[in-house]
Amino acid sequence: MQSQIFFYSMIFQQLIHSLQLNLRKLILLLAIFSVISLFIISLLVSYYIQKNQLINNSLSVNMEYASKIAKGTNSHFKMMLKELDYSAKLLGQSFGNEQVMQAEVDRLKFQSDYFNSVIVSDRNGNIRSFAPEQLKLNKNVVNHTLGFEMSLKNQSTVVTPPYSSITKNLIVFLSQPIFDQNHRYLGFIGAAIYLKKDNILNELLTMKYGYKKSYMYVIDSNQHIIFHPDEKRIGTLDTQNSELSTMLKEKNGKIQIKDGSGEDNLAGFASIPTTQWIVISQQPTRELLAQASSIIVKIIAGMLFFYVFIFFIVWRISYLISAPLAQLAKMASHLNATTTEHKIKEIDPWYYEVLKFKLSLLLSSQQFKQKISELNFYVNTDPLTGFYNRRGMELFLDEFIKSETHFFVIALDIDHFKKVNDVYGHENGDVVLKIIAEKIKENSRDIDACCRIGGEEFIILAPAIDSSTGLIIAERIREAIENTVIPEVGKVTISIGLAYWPNSSKDIKRVFRVADEKLYEAKAQGRNRVKY
Repeated sequence: MQSQIFFYSMIFQQLIHSLQLNLRKLILLLAIFSVISLFIISLLVSYYIQKNQLINNSLSVNMEYASKIAKGTNSHFKMMLKELDYSAKLLGQSFGNEQVMQAEVDRLKFQSDYFNSVIVSDRNGNIRSFAPEQLKLNKNVVNHTLGFEMSLKNQSTVVTPPYSSITKNLIVFLSQPIFDQNHRYLGFIGAAIYLKKDNILNELLTMKYGYKKSYMYVIDSNQHIIFHPDEKRIGTLDTQNSELSTMLKEKNGKIQIKDGSGEDNLAGFASIPTTQWIVISQQPTRELLAQASSIIVKIIAGMLFFYVFIFFIVWRISYLISAPLAQLAKMASHLNATTTEHKIKEIDPWYYEVLKFKLSLLLSSQQFKQKISELNFYVNTDPLTGFYNRRGMELFLDEFIKSETHFFVIALDIDHFKKVNDVYGHENGDVVLKIIAEKIKENSRDIDACCRIGGEEFIILAPAIDSSTGLIIAERIREAIENTVIPEVGKVTISIGLAYWPNSSKDIKRVFRVADEKLYEAKAQGRNRVKY
């Protein structure tokens, strides 16, 4: 698990390093992310609002139109039934007069475009009169069609569902009963509307939509289609409407439905009270959403210019913000240069953070020079290895702790070094110490403080911002020494113990004790290993 974490952390560090991120790039990345996020969110919100507005408007328009058509159609059917009722009352006074009956059916047929045909039947189902005369109906045959049977059975106002007539026309039949002055039932007068020919319904219900696939149709209470733009569906049961039962129950309203192909539609519906029919006006949701998409494209075109302009402004401002900080950061890595302090003073601190950073950097530059002087004075190098001695190590420790720099204490000890001195002599022992020191220096970093604190014991103070850096350095040094062949002596190994300030302890003495304990633990477990 630790190896996986180490592996991924190394990859992340390499990625960050390859990107060479700085403050300006971070500001620009944040600006790009913010602008793109805001742009996408704006589009999604706009699309959602536009879509819902269009859907609600479409539902309302369809409902309003269906209501308007239903109201107009209802008025016409009231007039039709009223005319039939007037004729029924007139014929009740002259039912046996063939001339009067024929004159009345002719009048109903030809004075308006309401009916395609008109007939008068007696109470036995025999036709007494009809118009137009082209029908050539047989008056001597009792009729058993749906319109006749319902009219004779109910002896009241009748509006039939679609059925096939005597002449094989698909019709809707309207009738009114005929009673004499003593209220005896004599028969009925009825009129047919041919659903698949020119009729009053076509005139009332035909319309042109702004959408290619939008249409209106009418169903009766038994779900038969009375009117439909597709003539083949007239007279059939409507099985494609997913919300038909809701429409028949609620009579008026608006609803989203699926047709037979599974396509979403936006529908408004209204009832015709006289006939108990339902007028349905609907249009495909897909075409409406295409309109919403078209609006969004226009919004994108309008917004894109402003977002590009905003990004340009952010790009310029990011330079103004990052430039002084970048200059100060550059100076921070060259505090030992003689011109650094002068260059820091020339930087214009136009906002508070830069001013504080500038003042802190000037102070750090002065303190750094002072510390360098102290180190040059106090810190002597070990004459044999060239490493810092214990006094130099303590100065580094003081500086790290004051600046709260996190660092590793890496304690190294040469395995069986006494045996080397005893077998090969102290002169060869010194050679071993020099070569070990060289390998330590080669495999540590420039910022690491390498110290010899006595005999075969070494300490490395390694600044680090994470808990894996010290382990990497220690393992690298151990492997390098293990693979080194020393003249006259051969191969030697080292044992290493690590501690991390302040994680191991905030007490520096305790940190050194932890490092020593880990070193002894490495020796106890067989030497030539790193313990952390």
